Amino acid sequence: MSVNIAETFEALFDKNNRTAYQALQELQKESEKTDCVYPYMDRLSDMLDSDNSYIRTRGLTLLACNAKWDNDYKIDEIIDKYLKHITDTKPITARQCIKQLPVIAKYKPELRDDILSALHKADSSVYEDSMQPLVYKDIQKAIKEILKF
Repeated sequence: MSVNIAETFEALFDKNNRTAYQALQELQKESEKTDCVYPYMDRLSDMLDSDNSYIRTRGLTLLACNAKWDNDYKIDEIIDKYLKHITDTKPITARQCIKQLPVIAKYKPELRDDILSALHKADSSVYEDSMQPLVYKDIQKAIKEILKF
């Protein structure tokens, strides 16, 4: 069964979060194997500006999944915008962003210093007390992982 990438991509914006999440999983799986999602990098980048945190999270995730195909330096062009989400207004989105950073660092070694710098500067105190330690731990884990490369 082949996946219609264009249709699946549009499903990322579905009002039904379940449908959108399934589309995300499908596109993540495809991104592992081929660069079929790579032509959508500009649209993924635009998703980072969405008012909807779920859409931002999906964009962050798929951008990272496609780092290994990024021969046109699309991620390099938007890395500052991407790194702003380390302290996204929604802590869940921030955590997803942070968890994806080692993936980007692995495939985009030229961005490692920028990523590490942003992680070191990130202030988890912007979140409620219950979320602060989780975000802080995610940051420490990402730093440790990136330093292994």
